[in-house]
Amino acid sequence: MDGHSDTFHRVHHPSDFDDAFSAGDLNEFASHFSPEAIREDIARARARARHVHSKAVFESQNLSVSMLDIDGHDGQSSPQTPYPLSPVLSDQFSQISLEDPAGEPASPPIPNTEDENPQIDSTKDIPATTTQANCVPSPLEPPDEEHEQSHTPQSSYSQYPLPSAQSTQSLPPPEAPHPSPTPRPLSATPEVPVPSPTSETHSRSNSASSPASPSQKHFGHRPNRSTGPSALEKVRSQTRPVFLPPKPREEDDKHMAAWRSMMKSSRVAAEKKRKALQQRRLAREKSIEESLHIWEKEIVPDWRVVHKNPSLRKLWWKGIPSKLRASMWERAVGNSLSLSKDHYRISLSRAKKALSSKVFPQDSLEMIEKDILTTLPSLHIFHPQTGPLYEELKEMLCAWVVARSDEGLGYTPGAARIAAMLLINMPVQQGFVAMRNLLDRHCLRSFYGGEGAQEDVNMNIYLTWIENTDRSQYQVEAYYRIFDTLLADGMPKIYFNFKQHQIVPSAYLKDWLLPLFLDHLPFEACARIWDVIVLEGDSFLYRASLGILAVLEPRLFFPDRKELMELLKGENRPALEVARREGRPLDGSKYEVYGVDEETLWERIDQMDDWWKESTWTRLLQRELPDM
Repeated sequence: MDGHSDTFHRVHHPSDFDDAFSAGDLNEFASHFSPEAIREDIARARARARHVHSKAVFESQNLSVSMLDIDGHDGQSSPQTPYPLSPVLSDQFSQISLEDPAGEPASPPIPNTEDENPQIDSTKDIPATTTQANCVPSPLEPPDEEHEQSHTPQSSYSQYPLPSAQSTQSLPPPEAPHPSPTPRPLSATPEVPVPSPTSETHSRSNSASSPASPSQKHFGHRPNRSTGPSALEKVRSQTRPVFLPPKPREEDDKHMAAWRSMMKSSRVAAEKKRKALQQRRLAREKSIEESLHIWEKEIVPDWRVVHKNPSLRKLWWKGIPSKLRASMWERAVGNSLSLSKDHYRISLSRAKKALSSKVFPQDSLEMIEKDILTTLPSLHIFHPQTGPLYEELKEMLCAWVVARSDEGLGYTPGAARIAAMLLINMPVQQGFVAMRNLLDRHCLRSFYGGEGAQEDVNMNIYLTWIENTDRSQYQVEAYYRIFDTLLADGMPKIYFNFKQHQIVPSAYLKDWLLPLFLDHLPFEACARIWDVIVLEGDSFLYRASLGILAVLEPRLFFPDRKELMELLKGENRPALEVARREGRPLDGSKYEVYGVDEETLWERIDQMDDWWKESTWTRLLQRELPDM
């Protein structure tokens, strides 16, 4: 009480409102504590608070997070706690009536500054920690000269900013010279609200996230890096399921080393297999060349002896020596059309004349050029710019179109493969005659006839073309039924699989027969197949087709029809990706990516001896084509 009395007498002034909180005369204290004075003093304090707050934010006062401790343990400022009133002042303050002399109720408590003045909301404009630090009053000091010259009494609390929005209903008491270590509770009326834990937590979070200075830009909290495996570590496990946790590094390294070892062993085994296959092919070719004396002694004089001698027939099936292939093909194909030696020269002369006069069918010429571009691209000898045999092949095909024009027939895509194969093995004059006789055989004529009739032919030729077209279409359908029957008898699993997916022979067989397998099989395998085709005739076309399906059988059981058709067309994407990864060329035959080679194909063809019979082929021809 003595300390309070000294303070009261030291700062006492008739017009100073701070005397209301001293321990002096209570009557003098009560005489200045009227409702009008309180409202007037509060209004001045609020006006001054706006000015102080705006200066506190924008002036160069260091009120950043680094200067304040949100837990109240900063080394530069002591913990700020509200100071209680003395017991005497609490009793006197509780007896003050805020009613007018007329008995009317006094004005309500000061409304929340957030509703009336949003600019001074401490929780929105400035961090809560800064606001709390600014609102704590310092010990009372003597009023300066400006306050002493004022005619209106002012409260010393007008020098300090208002507290936060939660505590604006009452004014905090001045700081005592020696505050009590344990704060005493405030009086019941008016009650000083205590900030809730939620608001305190919110203020601390705002303080923690506030920038170091008001001028700095707030960039937000940077998220921590993921503790899971990196993208590189995820792809390291080649076969690790995605739903399992990552392996330990040691285990992953061990499995990766094992995987590399297996891949290396697989590549070594594949290379070994390729070399063994190459050695067997070279040994087979050497054996064929060594049998040349047998060919010259027993077969060349009269090739028909092959049909009577099974050993010579088997020798023919193993392949004709390259030196004798041209003469043997020409003899075996024959000349059923009785074409003269000058037939190619006459047909070529007519073709050149038609080209110079621009009466040659333009659509046929475009199909010829397009067909040549896709003919044996891996050999590069029929390339339009650099191929040495391009001009001869084009002239041969144009002459073939002119020779067929008398029957009202035009060009059929796939004929360039036949002409190219003959042109590689024999001169162009002999190849042209062999081509015309070979494609005049019944089965191939059915597939090559009836397409591309000329528009400027006379009526008789047009009627002949209509008749040939209808007949060819009927014969093609008959050959499809024959192949379907042979497939059902010899390979029932493949037959029922095709039926289940509604795949008919017309979906793939025509693509094999028109080029005589040159698009789908390796060149060496095709040359050996052609050796037997010119000897055995149309029946071996079907036997070779069944042999291809036998090689592809492990790949044919797809649940999807689209995938099965892609495989038959040689466009299976997984097989193509494997071939690219292994570095194999993709400009060869379509079925090379499936591992179809000469040795594998002939192994399947030889296995058909158990059920293939020429009598069955003859019986099916008589049933489907009785007028042949």
